[in-house]
Amino acid sequence: MKKPTAVIAIGGNSLISAKGKESLEDQHMAVFETTKHIADIIEAGYQVVVTHGNGPQVGFILARSDLAAQQIHRISLVIAVADTQGAIGYEIQQNLDNEMKKRGKTSRTVSLVTQVLVDKDDPGFQEPTKFIGGFYEESELEQIKKDHPTWILKADSNRGYRRVVASPIPKGIVELDAVESMIAAGFNVVTVGGGGIPVVEKDGMLEGVSAVIDKDLATCLLAEKLKSDLLIISTGVPQVSINFGKPNEEKLGTVKAADMEKYLAEGHFPPGSMGPKIEAALNFLKNGGKEVIITDPQNLGTAVKDGKGTHIIN
Repeated sequence: MKKPTAVIAIGGNSLISAKGKESLEDQHMAVFETTKHIADIIEAGYQVVVTHGNGPQVGFILARSDLAAQQIHRISLVIAVADTQGAIGYEIQQNLDNEMKKRGKTSRTVSLVTQVLVDKDDPGFQEPTKFIGGFYEESELEQIKKDHPTWILKADSNRGYRRVVASPIPKGIVELDAVESMIAAGFNVVTVGGGGIPVVEKDGMLEGVSAVIDKDLATCLLAEKLKSDLLIISTGVPQVSINFGKPNEEKLGTVKAADMEKYLAEGHFPPGSMGPKIEAALNFLKNGGKEVIITDPQNLGTAVKDGKGTHIIN
């Protein structure tokens, strides 16, 4: 019997537990912990398709490239996205398979470098909204602008300032047929990493473009195309809130899609932070999906089995 499919999106920020915990070793441990909770979902009877964010990691790669620019060629944004697919995908597939072996289960996971088609005329190229890299205090902004005059910096919720880059809307997943074949063969799949490598079509040929696609919107598209039973969006908080960071902050449990749409219209979810997650959830439900769960990595398993996190339903 075919297992139900859960598409799970892991946020790039949720792989970094705190400022100062950003090293490769720290991120490895975060992946190690996250895959334990993904393994709980597999044990609950699901076949999983895992996507991941890469905002902080892409920013770190570009920062390293800038620092080394006097010694070696710079790395382009589109290549940095591809690099993160390989590195983070490797971490997830290895740790997830190791965790399942510890539990005495047979499970195979494979990572796929994935291109995602965007429109070359997408307005996202003119109005950057995607946060990448680390956080900066307001007191650091003057020096950052001197060091990086081409950067565009914006406030990221109440957490500080970050660089933003173009983030076009995903239109198609180039390797979708390969993902479907891997699922049919019984593999858990890591795909559409970092929202996918953004490409445009010119005269029937594909060409990479400088952008970072929002991974939640790309994950929603993937879940729709796969006709997934469940979409899970993992982020840095255990539940979605309205009035976030204010004295009247309210955490949301099980919420109707219509209510969530109203909260979105009221501006509760910033466009560079929780906004795309809510938009992805609502799009999935509008296009045939049954349920979306939003929670942090530690609650992935308990959200599926015991109702933790925020559940959005029609």
